[in-house]
Amino acid sequence: MKQPTHADIYLGYSEDPQQLAYDLMASANVKEKIEAKMQAKPKGFTACIKPNLVVSRPADGGATTHPEIIAGIIEYLQDAGVKDIIIAEGSWVGDSTQRAFNNCGYTDLSRKYGVKLVDLKSDSAVKVSAHGVSFQVCETAQNADYLINVPVMKGHCQTDMTCCLKNLKGCIPDSEKRRFHTIGLHKPIAALASALKPDLHIVDSICGDLSFEEGGNPVTSNRILLGFDGLLIDSYCAGLMGYSPDEIDHLRYAKQFGLGDYANAGTEIFELNPERCPKLAAQPSRQAKRLGESVDEDGACSACYAALIFALHKNGGYRLRDKIKIGQGWRDKSPEGVGVGNCANGCTKYIPGCPPRAVDIAKFLRNL
Repeated sequence: MKQPTHADIYLGYSEDPQQLAYDLMASANVKEKIEAKMQAKPKGFTACIKPNLVVSRPADGGATTHPEIIAGIIEYLQDAGVKDIIIAEGSWVGDSTQRAFNNCGYTDLSRKYGVKLVDLKSDSAVKVSAHGVSFQVCETAQNADYLINVPVMKGHCQTDMTCCLKNLKGCIPDSEKRRFHTIGLHKPIAALASALKPDLHIVDSICGDLSFEEGGNPVTSNRILLGFDGLLIDSYCAGLMGYSPDEIDHLRYAKQFGLGDYANAGTEIFELNPERCPKLAAQPSRQAKRLGESVDEDGACSACYAALIFALHKNGGYRLRDKIKIGQGWRDKSPEGVGVGNCANGCTKYIPGCPPRAVDIAKFLRNL
């Protein structure tokens, strides 16, 4: 492996994600930055790793962070002398973080390496404000001495893509996750990224799903990215997925808020193992946006909206005469037509659930 170097983004390819994560951290000389922070706090130093375990599904489905990457990070931290390591996450509304820890291999990681698992759904929270938005942030993430953000680069049915900035949404309570959707989603995501700034971002691009946050259509890239600027990495990843950064609203807000700049021709990229890059380039799908044309969404949570989009996808884009109602904005209303989820229970016909399963939505729509 090459000696530590300086770059804006470190990018590597390998079929061994554990070793690749370790090697990228070594290439970026993360140890030096950690040691500087440890010296500033000699009596107690905590490193917190925040993966993406939005649902309780194994990483090969394209939705969750590979545990092998986390293993490589833990080994690097321990070799750097870090003794107190936490893995913290809060799955999306409607799923269980504890089940995700078990199903995604993180309970085994905890036992093997002696690290603590923290379910942020049960964590205490503190109130913070940024750019006119106030919200609660889970204390474990807020108080970490070194916060490592490990998102999956993948598509999202409401924000087109999710990566570094949006992954921080797992660091707020479920009540705030719901509220973010009622106040516009993109601006609060950018505000959260202004208030909670990870020290390091390591992006799992091994096999992310390029259409849906909950996975199911993984595309193998065998790639990991590393950097210290979340907006820079996200803007670069947006390009990898076929978007310009300004097409992703929360990236545009983040730039307006002064979080940094987009990647450009002058961005320094350090490549590790470029010869291992998969030969077949993956092209992003904009199916989610097309399928969303059949939906009248008002403040829908990601879990509920994704389930509907996935159901429409499974049904081949089944269209009704009227758009399908979904979201908290439909509470206490009685519109004509079809609704999805408990919030739309005033519709002429609706399927209950918070969120309903995609398979049940698909069956419900086929039966109409």
